[in-house]
Amino acid sequence: MSSLRCATPKLRNYFRDKYIPQICEALLCGLLVTCPEDPLRFLEKMIKIIIKNGLENLLWDMCIDPALRPRLRRLSETYLEQLFGLDDQLVTPELMVKACTFYTGHLVKSHFGGWKEVAIPRANQEAIMAEKMNRAIEHDNCRCLKSFFIHWSSYVKTTRERLVVSLLRLREIFYTQRQKFIVAIWKEKARQRRKSREDDLILKHELHLRKWKYKLSKSKAVEEKPISPQQSTSDSTLSAVPVEFDIAALPDQAITLIFSYLSFRETITCGQVNRSWMALTHRGFLWNAIDFSTSKNIVDKCVVTTLQKWRLTVLRLNFRGCHFRTKTLKAVSHCKNLQELNLSDCKSLTDESMRHISEGCPGVLFLNLSNTAITNRTMRLLPRYFHNLQNLSLAYCRKFTDKGLQYLNLGDGCHKLIYLDLSGCTQISVQGFRNIASSCTGIMHLTINDMPTLTDNCVKVLVEKCPRISTVVFLGSPHISDSAFKALSSCNLQKIRFEGNKRITDACFKYIDKNYPGINHIYMVDCKTLTDSSLKSLSVLKQLAVLNLTNCVRISDTGLRQFLDGPASIRLRELNLTNCTLLGDTSIVKLSERCPNLLYLSLRNCDHLTDIAIEFITSMLSLISVDLSGTLITNEGLSTLSRHKRLRELSLSECINITDVGIRITDGGLEALSAKCHYLHILDISGCILLTDQILQDLQIGCKQLRILKMRYCRSISAAAAHRMSAVVQHQEYSSSNPPRWFGYDSEGNPFAEPHSKMPVRNYSELIVKEAFSSDEESPDSNVK
Repeated sequence: MSSLRCATPKLRNYFRDKYIPQICEALLCGLLVTCPEDPLRFLEKMIKIIIKNGLENLLWDMCIDPALRPRLRRLSETYLEQLFGLDDQLVTPELMVKACTFYTGHLVKSHFGGWKEVAIPRANQEAIMAEKMNRAIEHDNCRCLKSFFIHWSSYVKTTRERLVVSLLRLREIFYTQRQKFIVAIWKEKARQRRKSREDDLILKHELHLRKWKYKLSKSKAVEEKPISPQQSTSDSTLSAVPVEFDIAALPDQAITLIFSYLSFRETITCGQVNRSWMALTHRGFLWNAIDFSTSKNIVDKCVVTTLQKWRLTVLRLNFRGCHFRTKTLKAVSHCKNLQELNLSDCKSLTDESMRHISEGCPGVLFLNLSNTAITNRTMRLLPRYFHNLQNLSLAYCRKFTDKGLQYLNLGDGCHKLIYLDLSGCTQISVQGFRNIASSCTGIMHLTINDMPTLTDNCVKVLVEKCPRISTVVFLGSPHISDSAFKALSSCNLQKIRFEGNKRITDACFKYIDKNYPGINHIYMVDCKTLTDSSLKSLSVLKQLAVLNLTNCVRISDTGLRQFLDGPASIRLRELNLTNCTLLGDTSIVKLSERCPNLLYLSLRNCDHLTDIAIEFITSMLSLISVDLSGTLITNEGLSTLSRHKRLRELSLSECINITDVGIRITDGGLEALSAKCHYLHILDISGCILLTDQILQDLQIGCKQLRILKMRYCRSISAAAAHRMSAVVQHQEYSSSNPPRWFGYDSEGNPFAEPHSKMPVRNYSELIVKEAFSSDEESPDSNVK
C-alpha cells in the first residue's frame, strides 16, 4: 500500500490518533541526517527515547543529534503526510510556489518604486509649481467673488423688502382713500335714501292717521246716529240672528292652544256651555297640568272630583297658597302619574296629608314644600317613596331639624336630587349641612337665601361631597367670605349669585379663569369691597353672558375698560352697573366697540353720563332694553336715542335735564301710537297730565294685545274710563292725583321756576313698579313651579 488516501476512515483515524506519521517522520529524519552504521539499533534506541518522552512531546528533529540539527525554517509539512493521505488541510507545493511568486513580485514593485522616486530627477518641477499657483489664484478669486456675492445678495434682499413694504403702504393708502371715497358716496346716498324714506314714512303716517281718524269718527257717528222706526225692525232682526261657529272644526293643535290659556274655573265653565264644548274640555291633554292657585273660592268637593276623574292624566299640580282641607289634599294620592307638585304656602298641609301623597305618587320629580309646616316626619317620607326626586324646595320651612336632613339618606335616599332650595331655614347648623352633603351628593343647583347663620364652614362641608354643584345662590348671607368662594373652586360653577356681602374682596376673582372656566352668570350685588381689580380678573372668562355689579360703587372707568379688552365682552348679553357712580362716557365708548351681543344694559344713577354716551348707546344695534334713570341725559340725547330701531324698553326716571320739550305727550301722540303699534303689550303713561279719556278708546281699538297699563298721576282721565279699561287689560295702575313735585311740573303742566331736588333712589317704586330685568336673573322660586 503506497498511500492511505483510499483507506477506510477507521484506519486513517487510527494513524492520526497514534501519531504514526510523526513517529516515522522523526525516525526517518534521524536516519537521513545521522546515517548510523547500524540503523536497526539506532531505530531501537530512538523508539525507547520517544516512549520515554511521550508521544505528546514528539518533534520531527527529536532523533537528530543537536550538533547536526539543520537551521532552516520549516515551510511545509513533510512528504510523509502526503504519503499517508493526512494533508487535507495543509499547504500544497503549488500554493507555496504561488505565494513565493506573489511575495517576490511585491518586493520588486516596492523597491522599484522607491528607486524610481530617488533615481529619476524631477524635470517637470516648474510646471507642477505653476499649476499649483494657478489653482491657488483660482481659489482666491472664487473666495472673493463669493464674499462680494453675499454682500450683494444681502443688499438686494434688503432693498426688495423695503420696496415690498413701500408698495404695501402705498396699497394700504390707496385702499384707505378708496374706502373713504366709497364710504363718503355711500353715506351721501344713504342720507338721501333715508331722507326720502322718512318723507315717505311721514306721508304714509299722515295718510294712515287720516284713515284712522276717519274710521274713528265714522264709528262714533254710527254709535251716535239715532235709529229710525223703519231701520229698527230690520236691524234688530239682523242682530237677533246668531252667528254660528263650531270650534270643533278647528284642528286639535288650535283647540289645545286656545283652551291652554284658560284657568281651572274657566275650563269648568266652558264645559257647561253645551255638550260639544264639554267634549272639547274633556280631552286628556288639557288636564295634564292643573293650577288651583289662580282660582279662588273653589269647593273642596270639586277639587276631589276633578283629581279622581283625571287621576291618570294629571302630570303637574299647583296648590300654591290654597287653603283646602287636609282631606282634600289627600286626594292628590289618586294621581299615580304625577311628576310636579307645588304645595308652597299651603297652611293646611300636614305630615299626615304628605304621607298619603307620598304613598300614592311615587313618580314625583319636582316637589315644592316652601313655607309650610312640615316636620321631620315628612323628611323621613321623602327618601322612602320619592326615589326619583330631582327638584326639592324647603324654603322657609323652619319646623324640621338637622336630624330631618339626615333622614334623606335612609334607604335608597334622595341621591338623584339636582336642585335644592333651603332659603330661610335658619335652624340648620353645620351638622345639618353635613347631612345634606352625605345624602344629596348629586346636587347641581343650590339656593340658600336669607341665611344670616350661613358660614364658610357650611359651604366647605357641602362642596367636599357635592362636586357637581354648578349653580349657587347666596342672597342675604353676610358671613360668606373669600374662603367659601375658594372652596367652590373644586366645582364646575356656571352661575353664582351673591348679594349684600362685605366680606368678599378682589381676592376671590384672582384665579377665576383657572377655577371657573365655564362660568357664564355672575351676580355680585351690593358688594362694596369689589374694585377695578375684580373686573380685570373677570375679563378672561370666555363664556360670560350675564354680569350684574349693582351698587359696586368702587368700580370706575379703568376697571370697566380692562374688562372690555378681554374675551369676556364678546359673548356678554346683559350688563347691570346700577349705582356705579364713578363710570363716565369713556366706558360707554369702549362698551359700544367690544360688546356686539349686548341685549340688556342698566346704567341707573351713573350721574357722570352725558349725551356723548347716548350717541354710542344708539350705535349698539343689539340692545333691546336700556335703563338710564338718574343720568344727565338731555332732550338732545333723547332725540338721538330715538333713532334706535330695536329698543323695546327704556327707563328715564329722575333724568332732571329732560323737560317737556323732550316729552310732551297729548291725545294726538297716543292716537298715532295706537294707530301704528298694534302689538304693544306694556304701556306706562304715568304723569302725562294732558291725556284724556279719548286715548283709552283709541287703545282699545288699535292695541288689542295690551296687557299692562299704568296711568298714575293722569288727572285728566276719569275714574269711570279707567274702570272700564281695567276689564280689557290684565293689570292696571291708575291714580288721578297731582304729579309729585320732583316731576318738575305742576298739575297744569307748567315747569317749576326753582330747581327741584332729585328724588331718592329708594322711592323709585312709587313711579314704576316693574323695572327692567333680564330673563337670566330669575327669582329663587323660578325653578320650582
